[in-house]
Amino acid sequence: MSAPRDQHFLIDQRAVEKIAGFVDVSGRRVLEIGPGEGVLTRALLDRGARVVAVEIDPALVDELELLFADEIMEGRLEVIPGDATKVDLPPFDIVVANLPYSASSKITFRLLESGFEVAVLMYQKEFARRMIAQPGTPGVGRLSVMVQTYASVKPLLELSPNSFRPKPQVRSWVVRITPHEPPYPLVDRQVYADVVRVLFSHRRKTIRKGLRSGKGTFEPEAIERAIAGLPDDLLRQRPEDLMLEEFALIANRISRCLNDELPANG
Repeated sequence: MSAPRDQHFLIDQRAVEKIAGFVDVSGRRVLEIGPGEGVLTRALLDRGARVVAVEIDPALVDELELLFADEIMEGRLEVIPGDATKVDLPPFDIVVANLPYSASSKITFRLLESGFEVAVLMYQKEFARRMIAQPGTPGVGRLSVMVQTYASVKPLLELSPNSFRPKPQVRSWVVRITPHEPPYPLVDRQVYADVVRVLFSHRRKTIRKGLRSGKGTFEPEAIERAIAGLPDDLLRQRPEDLMLEEFALIANRISRCLNDELPANG
C-alpha cells in the first residue's frame, strides 16, 4: 500500500519495540496519532495498553478495523477516523505516536492544551531540535518557547530514512515530552500565547516594535500602556534574546493593562 499524504510507515521493528517500551503503557489509555498500518498499535496492545488510534486516511481506517477486529470488539482498541488537529479527542493518559510531519506543530500545541501525563512522539529531526532550542539563542522560536513553558523535552532515539517506507528525505527523532506547570506565573495563558506568536511573527523587530505590530491582536491603548511600564533595555531586545521569565513579564503586563488593573506607568 502506498503512503497517504506525507505519512511514512515505520518498518524498523527494533525501533517500534523501543518506542512502545519507552514508557509503561500497561493498563493505560494511550492516544496514537497516525497509526498507519498498525505496527506501533500492535506493539502497544501487546504491552497491555488500551489504544485510541486517530487515522486521517479512510483506506487505512478500513485496514485497521479488519486487522484489529478482535481488539476492537474486546474494547482494547478504538479507531477514530479524522484529522487529529480537528477531531474530538476522547480522554487519554499517554500519547505514543509517529506524527505526520506537516501537522507536527498544530498537533503538539493541541496535545499540550489537552493535557496528558507523558508523550513519546516522533518528529522530523530539525523540528525536534527547534523544540529544545534554548531561550536566548538564535535557534529559538515560538515552538521552543511555548513547548518549554509547559513541558520538558528529552530526545530518546534518532532514526534514519531507512527505518521507513517510503523513505523520507530527513532523519527523525523520538522524544519524550513531560508536561509541567509554567516556571513563572502567568496571568492569562491565552495572552501569553498571543504575545509569543506576535513577537516571533516579527522576530527581526525589537520587542517595542514587535508589540506595536500586534495591534490587530491587542487593543492599541493597552499595548502602549504596557510598553510604558516595561524596562527600556527589555524593549530594545529581540524575541530570540528573551528568557521565559521575560516573555511572562511582558504577557502579564499586557494582561493587566487589558483588564485595566494598572495605571499607565504602574
